[in-house]
Amino acid sequence: MFILLASHPFDLPKEAHMATLRRVGPGSAFKVGLVVYAFLGLLVGICMALFSMVAGSLTGMAGADATTAKMMGFGMGFGAIIIFPILYGIIGGIGGAIGAVMYNLVAGWVGGLEVDIS
Repeated sequence: MFILLASHPFDLPKEAHMATLRRVGPGSAFKVGLVVYAFLGLLVGICMALFSMVAGSLTGMAGADATTAKMMGFGMGFGAIIIFPILYGIIGGIGGAIGAVMYNLVAGWVGGLEVDIS
């Protein structure tokens, strides 16, 4: 708490540090959403790949054709690593752009967010 209090000078008014975020560019929000959600999709794809490979191995142990089960698990896992980041990225980018447009509309009505820039 001492560091927090010491980091704010007491001689300046509170408004001196505040800036208003009036607009967010939909294009930049799309790019940020695309990259962030593509990384998230890669993590989910890796988890799905591991799960499907383990499930494929367990299916082979249950008496089914082991080669087919392992190949199916490998194929679904490899597909998840490729498809999930692409789908998550596209959906995240579109969601980011829509969110930016919505923010711009609401910020026009109420004035935007006030952020502390120090």
